[in-house]
Amino acid sequence: MSEQSHSPLSFGFSAFFIARPVATTLLTLALTLAGLVAFTLLPGAPLPSVDFPVVMVRASLPGASPETMAATVATPLERAMGRIAGITELTSTSSQGSCNVIMQFDLSRNADGAARDVQGAINAAAGSLPAMPQNPTYRKFNPSGAPIMILSVTSPVHTRAQLYDLASTVLAQKISQIDGVGEVTVGGGAMPAIRVQIDPDGMNRAQISSEDVRRALVSANAFVPKGILENKDHFWLLDASDQLSKASEYGDIIIRRNKDGVVRLRDIARCTESTQNVRNMALSNGEPAVLLMVFLSSGGNIIATVDRVKKVLPQLQSWMPSSVSISLRTDRSVTIRSSLAEVEKSLVIAVLLVVFVTFCFLRSVRATIIPAVAAPVSLIATFAVMYLCGFSLDNLS
Repeated sequence: MSEQSHSPLSFGFSAFFIARPVATTLLTLALTLAGLVAFTLLPGAPLPSVDFPVVMVRASLPGASPETMAATVATPLERAMGRIAGITELTSTSSQGSCNVIMQFDLSRNADGAARDVQGAINAAAGSLPAMPQNPTYRKFNPSGAPIMILSVTSPVHTRAQLYDLASTVLAQKISQIDGVGEVTVGGGAMPAIRVQIDPDGMNRAQISSEDVRRALVSANAFVPKGILENKDHFWLLDASDQLSKASEYGDIIIRRNKDGVVRLRDIARCTESTQNVRNMALSNGEPAVLLMVFLSSGGNIIATVDRVKKVLPQLQSWMPSSVSISLRTDRSVTIRSSLAEVEKSLVIAVLLVVFVTFCFLRSVRATIIPAVAAPVSLIATFAVMYLCGFSLDNLS
């Protein structure tokens, strides 16, 4: 009885592919094609994207001191937010005219669900908050996030308030609609406003308190319906503008009537056209500017998002007055592109060195073809696995 010998290779994993060269070739082409397609879809980032369940609430009350913001705005918000389940840390900071409340949730919580709970807490705290120009706002906040690009808006003719108005009402809204953009923050200015600077000595002589001035300003800017006039056949809607738009109009506001006459606002104060916050300032090449800070959405591709924003810039520039210019000041995609280019160059050099060393040792072209095909196919196919696992092209992966 004769013994039948088998090569160890016939029982190995490679025997299946060696015996089927056509199928192996097609599988290699499929893996290469899948990796190349996945490479174009992988998001680029400096570091792996981690979605931290952190939500930040902003509230503003122009003119209020930090102590007032902490007592009347931050405290009611903290009490309402403290009832939300899953909060691991809650901090607040109050400054002149604004406050921020930052909530960090347990990592098991979904950021979208936490944001919905925060919105409900803001609505619940509305009754305890003072009258503010706008309701508190919230956004999902990444503590390690930074703007992917910064745009500057400058003009030798327009004021900083006018530039801020253009940036916030036109540019920021349009850029926020671009795919991949999570948020656009406008800095370096504030919305136009009328600033009333009261003379304490004049108030003392007229025996008027600051609360009297506040009530007079509020009543002078009341925007309420006036009703209608009607007869048997017709009716007319009464419409009157109660909004004061110029500083000179504020001077005529009557603060108090007494036996000696009336005390108007211009008698005890100076009204000027200014901004809501005069302590915000930005410079671009030494010129006053307003900055647009563009943040990336969760899971977005920095390189693709920056390219989309750059593509829209000529259209945005055409919407602006001829004296307004939009320029790019910071672009984080430049370093990412350079890093990826260096990695790609290193991989190509590594594959060439593998092929060269293999040929030097084996002295066979046929044997050298195997690593010359296997090494690049393995690297390219890895991109498909990275895409399926939700990875990104960054300095770690």
